[in-house]
Amino acid sequence: MKTKRFILQESEIPKQWYNILADMPNKPLPPVNPGTKQPLKAEDLYPVFCEECARQELNTTDRFIDIPEAVLEQYKNYRATPLVRAYGLEEALGTPAHIYFKNESVNPLGSHKLNSAIAQAYYAKQEGTTNITTETGAGQWGAALSYAAKAFGLEAAVYMVKISYEQKPYRRSIMQTFGAQVTASPSMSTKAGRKILTENPTHQGSLGTAISEAVELALNTPHCKYVLGSVLNHVCLHQTVIGLEAEKQMEMAGEYPDTVIACFGGGSNFSGLALPFLRHNILDGKKTRFIAAEPASCPKLTKGEFAYDFGDEAGYTPLLAMYTLGHTFRPANIHAGGLRYHGSGSIVAQLLKDGYIEAVDIEQLDSFKAGVLFARSEGIIPAPESCHAIAATVNEALKCKETGEEKVILFNLSGHGLVDMAAYDRYFSGDLANYNVSDEEIAANLAASGVVSI
Repeated sequence: MKTKRFILQESEIPKQWYNILADMPNKPLPPVNPGTKQPLKAEDLYPVFCEECARQELNTTDRFIDIPEAVLEQYKNYRATPLVRAYGLEEALGTPAHIYFKNESVNPLGSHKLNSAIAQAYYAKQEGTTNITTETGAGQWGAALSYAAKAFGLEAAVYMVKISYEQKPYRRSIMQTFGAQVTASPSMSTKAGRKILTENPTHQGSLGTAISEAVELALNTPHCKYVLGSVLNHVCLHQTVIGLEAEKQMEMAGEYPDTVIACFGGGSNFSGLALPFLRHNILDGKKTRFIAAEPASCPKLTKGEFAYDFGDEAGYTPLLAMYTLGHTFRPANIHAGGLRYHGSGSIVAQLLKDGYIEAVDIEQLDSFKAGVLFARSEGIIPAPESCHAIAATVNEALKCKETGEEKVILFNLSGHGLVDMAAYDRYFSGDLANYNVSDEEIAANLAASGVVSI
């Protein structure tokens, strides 16, 4: 009988996170103060972020960082997650490729986001913080953070992108179930939100707007810290439990990936799966391909500029070296709300610039077509974000069908879509559309954002 699922024991859960900053030949450019243009030190980030997260953000020397025991205890509630051989998908495609997926949808909140939410909530509690605030796109991060806050006795305030607040009411309900205060962004509750709505009363929000509001709340609230669900180095660090587990599980399967694929919004789940494997390309000469699958409507990796830009719309954050469409970019209202972000994390940006990874853009209809095929062949309904990774996997597997190559493809199923069925309803009724951004639109937005290529 074919082995389909590869399961690690509790004792095999990684005890450390992997920090690729220690191994990168070219380190990412540092975050800089937008006023002085000088590189930031960890203490410059303390007013907004947990101090340990700030230190992890700028740590370029320690290859592995210990996972605190309290975080490991929480991880044991759902980790290790399964690695699954997708025999059904292989058969449906008629491909000689061997397809595996890391199933991050099985945790209590349904997505990979819990891996960093637990860590950041723990560090906040350790520092005496009583309140944490954040943004969320599709709601997976907000749901995970709300749960983690409750687990460590913290109060959470979540700014949810307005279009997702309206499209995904049950994610909002999940956050409220765990006691979080949820506000549609942009809102009238912050200076940043009021400015955005004054200039554009029908603004449907973006991750950039929600970040602005959450950062402002953190700066103006005693004993409150801002926590982030993607983009930053320390978030990518926390997610490496995914790839570290997958390494052991691929050994159990007796194979090693030729191609690693994940969807891409800001970089957390892509980094989580890819970076532990990528270190072997850097250190050991492996030739694995790494593909980040982003939406065609928000194509920062495939069409953006490598530049210093703000991480939020109002310009509250430090300047980050990233591939960007401009921090004022207003993405189309696609249902993959977690991928509607104007920029990329600095680690991924540098790796793309140096040729270690690739990027593809996926049309919305193609992503849902692939998601439905996966659901019908593997029995799991994927989140709209994960559908982008599946679509890229399908494309690679079909190339193997054309060439007859028996390649090993590994992708990250970053979350399930059981709270996204309204999006599937619209797909089945023919009510979804593709959105593309022209080069002229991108150039105009970059100019309006004041972005200058590095």
